Amino acid sequence: MNHQVPFQQVDVFTEIPFKGNPVAVILDGNELSTEQMQAIANWTNLSETTFVCKPTDPQADYRLRIFTPNSELPFAGHPTIGSAFAVIQHGIKPKTEGQLVQECGTGLVTIFADEDKLFLSLPNPKLKSVPSTDVDRLAKALGVDSNSVKVSETVDVGAIWITIQLSNAEEVRSLRPDMAELSTLIPSGVTGVTVFGLTSGNIEANVEVRSFAPKEGIDEDPVCGSGNGCVAAVVKKHELIGEPTYVASQGFCVGRNGKVEVRFTDHDKILLGGHAVTCIEGKLNI
Repeated sequence: MNHQVPFQQVDVFTEIPFKGNPVAVILDGNELSTEQMQAIANWTNLSETTFVCKPTDPQADYRLRIFTPNSELPFAGHPTIGSAFAVIQHGIKPKTEGQLVQECGTGLVTIFADEDKLFLSLPNPKLKSVPSTDVDRLAKALGVDSNSVKVSETVDVGAIWITIQLSNAEEVRSLRPDMAELSTLIPSGVTGVTVFGLTSGNIEANVEVRSFAPKEGIDEDPVCGSGNGCVAAVVKKHELIGEPTYVASQGFCVGRNGKVEVRFTDHDKILLGGHAVTCIEGKLNI
């Protein structure tokens, strides 16, 4: 017999519906099997679909399971922000006022509100350099000269992205990657390739970002939280921006206008966040 569960589709990193990155949030996943969750995520065909479940850690307010159309992820940024927005709208009473603690595959993630934005505390990133031979192949698949690659790191924030800085934002926007070739260069366990470049004279954003995950069934993620988290880790390590906060723009090339705010704290943490808005609300028949 069919049963219904509450459902929201939230657009993340935007105040304007349809200009951010959507996530499907199933607000009661407790009775669903992993196979059902994966089937639903495949059906929604969004970059991620999440399932809010009862926590197993006493510190957590809820447990979040995160699926792409093809597989489950231990952590992802825009689904974390979007799911937190949805559970607040759904009336959750957090254990600590002013913040939510999410349990997920990568551990506990703290989310807090700052006026009308939500911020997550990024899991501690692990960085390692990309071998030069791999950089040459990746540059070719992206359609740029390897001399355009200024910095390249593989960054693990729960989700793992090969993270590449190009010469400037314009070069990032003009990319036309060979997705078939790019997918052959993404190792097992790595989500994809995130590319960024610094802007000049842009008062809205300091960085332009694009994220490609063809092996996950998403050629280009419109506005990627974990990808931006990896960019933030690279920016911090290489001291690319001399300010404690910056704004990244993502989604222009796929008709979106996402804005991700990054803050570097005095406690050596990276905070990442932005706005969110509900586009669809109702019941899912299962």
